[in-house]
Amino acid sequence: MKVSGFSIIRNAILYGYPVVEAISSILPVCDEFVVNVGTSDDETLDLVRTISSPKLKIIEHAWDLSLRRGGELLSTETNRALEACQGDWCFYLQADEVLHEKYLNVVHDEMEKEMNNARVEGFEFGYKHFYGSYDYYQDNFRKWYIRGIRVIRRQPEIVSWGDGMDFRHRDGTLLRTKRIDAEIYHYGWVRPPQTMVKKNIALHSMYHSDEEIQQNMTRIQKPYDDLGHLKRFTETHPHVMAERIAISQWDFDAKIDKQLPDWLRHVVLFFDPLTKRIKRVMKKNEADK
Repeated sequence: MKVSGFSIIRNAILYGYPVVEAISSILPVCDEFVVNVGTSDDETLDLVRTISSPKLKIIEHAWDLSLRRGGELLSTETNRALEACQGDWCFYLQADEVLHEKYLNVVHDEMEKEMNNARVEGFEFGYKHFYGSYDYYQDNFRKWYIRGIRVIRRQPEIVSWGDGMDFRHRDGTLLRTKRIDAEIYHYGWVRPPQTMVKKNIALHSMYHSDEEIQQNMTRIQKPYDDLGHLKRFTETHPHVMAERIAISQWDFDAKIDKQLPDWLRHVVLFFDPLTKRIKRVMKKNEADK
């Protein structure tokens, strides 16, 4: 069994992506790691090269930044990295996702166990979305995705889909996946506020026109406004994150004391779709009067 890791990155330093930590976190279960490094406005390429491993294979490429429709650029460049993989299994991590070392054996054993089971085309992981600081994560399953495919078989018909967050067959049909007992730690919303704003603007540019970004600039410039469903993190972070966490220095008020009790929050989330439908109907009725 051969395993390829793969990822994409551009402007890692400018926007605070923990790409070195992400790659390093799964290197132990990979026989190679392919990283597509887009031409950057900082020293991202040199940063990636600090990873001292013969497993690392770097693709230097100028991304076509005109591909803004629905994050198309992200899946295009993810597929470029995937096409360079040689493994039986391909393990994908985005540049702000990290696997805790406690899950390495779980992932390896599952890949080995299902190696000859063609009915399993990929593995689904749980997700923990850290928010504002390394001390809190989102506890809102309505808004924040709780599962994602991160290991796939290397087959021509399996590709990165949409905005690079999913994998499907080329015809759009879903993969046959197995859910495993492992979580991806997502650090996409943990940065100093000023860096978070710059990252938000850059990410929005992958989906929207300059005019649309300008129209939504007020909202984009509020880095941490999704409060009300946070939980304090009381476990350990992956050891590859230790240095980054140790030097983090910014203030973040999670406003935990202003949240609803957990039981009431969960009730509200459970009925959230129904509540939204009622509000839409009421709004329509008002407009029709």
